[in-house]
Amino acid sequence: MRPIVLIAAVARNGVIGSSGHMPWRLPGDLQHFRAATLGRPVIMGRRTFASIGHPLPGRSTIVLTQDPGFVPAGAIVASNIGDAVEKADRAADRLGADTLMVAGGGMIYAAFMPLASRLSITEVDIEPDGDAKFPPIHDREWFVAARIAATPHPEDDAAYSFVTWNRR
Repeated sequence: MRPIVLIAAVARNGVIGSSGHMPWRLPGDLQHFRAATLGRPVIMGRRTFASIGHPLPGRSTIVLTQDPGFVPAGAIVASNIGDAVEKADRAADRLGADTLMVAGGGMIYAAFMPLASRLSITEVDIEPDGDAKFPPIHDREWFVAARIAATPHPEDDAAYSFVTWNRR
């Protein structure tokens, strides 16, 4: 199985979303997300998919849902974690990709955390209200392999850093 990478923008208080949306605007981070996921399969939950509104261009989008009636055009549907990994692995074969990406939301991140070998976290320097959180990152399981302060984009709502965590 290919390495699984969780990719997320996470506020200081762990918030990743509020009412189905990201509680900030960070064009520079969206560019980072696109570059990191392009040409790779991306697993996400149904609510995350709905908030985006369409499959991600240049990637295989695998939507994890328990709703058998949910059939989004242009995306692959998976009914459980094993099914999602299997379908993402097959998509990676077609794409020639080296990793499987997981793009949320909160419950999906928590479910995939034990399977992940790397976390690609954008640490956002704010503490917004929100109803979706990233699971805790424990130092006994993870270590910081790289930390890069982002070059500010004129339209960014906050400062942020790109942090790579590897499993110990």
